[in-house]
Amino acid sequence: MSQARRVAFDTLRAVHESDAYANLLLPKAIERAGLSTADAGLATELTYGTLRRQGTYDAIIGIAAERSVLEIDPEVLDALRLGVHQLLATRVASHAAVNESVELARTVLGRGPAGFANAVLRRIARDTPGEWMTRVAETARSDDERLGLVYSHPVWVVRAFRRALAAEGRADELEALLSADNISPRVTMAALPGLAEVPADVRRTAYSPLGFRLGGGDPEATVTASEGRVRVQDEGSQLAALALTRFAPVRSGERWLDLCAGPGGKTAVLAAEALAHGARLEANEISPARAGLVRRAVAGIPSDIPVSEQDGRVRAEAAPGTYDRILVDAPCTGLGALRRRPEARWRKSPADVPELSSLQTGLLSAALGALAPGGVVAYVTCSPHLAETAAVVAEVRREWGAAATELSARDAVATASVGELDLPAQKDGSGRAQLWPHRHGTDAMSISLLQRV
Repeated sequence: MSQARRVAFDTLRAVHESDAYANLLLPKAIERAGLSTADAGLATELTYGTLRRQGTYDAIIGIAAERSVLEIDPEVLDALRLGVHQLLATRVASHAAVNESVELARTVLGRGPAGFANAVLRRIARDTPGEWMTRVAETARSDDERLGLVYSHPVWVVRAFRRALAAEGRADELEALLSADNISPRVTMAALPGLAEVPADVRRTAYSPLGFRLGGGDPEATVTASEGRVRVQDEGSQLAALALTRFAPVRSGERWLDLCAGPGGKTAVLAAEALAHGARLEANEISPARAGLVRRAVAGIPSDIPVSEQDGRVRAEAAPGTYDRILVDAPCTGLGALRRRPEARWRKSPADVPELSSLQTGLLSAALGALAPGGVVAYVTCSPHLAETAAVVAEVRREWGAAATELSARDAVATASVGELDLPAQKDGSGRAQLWPHRHGTDAMSISLLQRV
């Protein structure tokens, strides 16, 4: 059994047993195991690929084993999932995929489970991926369930995505979106404006003026060498921050607030923009651990950026009429980042949405109260769910009435962009901008701008 497979298996067990986050745990596990570059790549592909396609693989395992996956021991099930991913979605030879997975089961769990894993995987290896997809689709009781099984998304997420796409007249893009969620995203870098230059020999990203992609090598080495002035950051995240800083010229002396700042990527962009234009930035993050990440994110920026640790609603309500620009990057379901946080699709449920939307509404309303007259708040979520985006903005606008007006976030994002973005108008008439993995190659960021009148 290879070390790469053992690292992947242990990470899957931690994700499923202890609610660990693969993006935090896996790099440490790879370092502890001393994996080579090739083996680290294999461990990463096995871990993330298995988590992304878990719903599909469970359906296949259930058919092949002739029993519900709920009846299979969790450790055995994770070994089977790893084996199925190698059989159906990688170039690993079938015999190697079966033998390595069986050996993993034998080493970790014993002979009995290994025999069961052997029988199930050999049954799966007899048919092609296309044949298994057809078989899985035939078990569905509705079209939504078929899409959920084939593209490995919970049905409630499929429906939420369809509604969000339909809100801009693009419901026919649903399968493209679901498919994009199962593709590993490329690492995107950001050069903080005024503090770092985009290297001349790299490929620029399509939209963000800060973004580029490295040709290879360890991105963390680049981040460290630049003292954090070059950083890993999704292009959608870059554009969300720039929409707030570039929708209109900055007046010297403006006061800005990043209300929900952790882990600090957008804070760093705001800090660099504030420094370049003579504005003053403050940050707030309720979680002490994430507040520490914010301080690290802005450590390489030569300006004093205080970071408070309060509930964002309390922080904003304590400073009425104070700020010219506020970013509310609100806590959300994270459904827009399923490419990079694949376990989120299996952890979240529809029951999470009402509590989050209530929190989001409170944060946005409090932020409006903290604005000086004419000030603007950018409300951002890494989720396209309409209850976390359009509904929140509509509720706050009802609450504030004529005291708040909506600006066009689509125009603001287009102004910040160096490329032409396909951002269709929302059917509700709002100015909301929605980015998408399948259309823009970014996380599914929702961006709205509200101005205090």
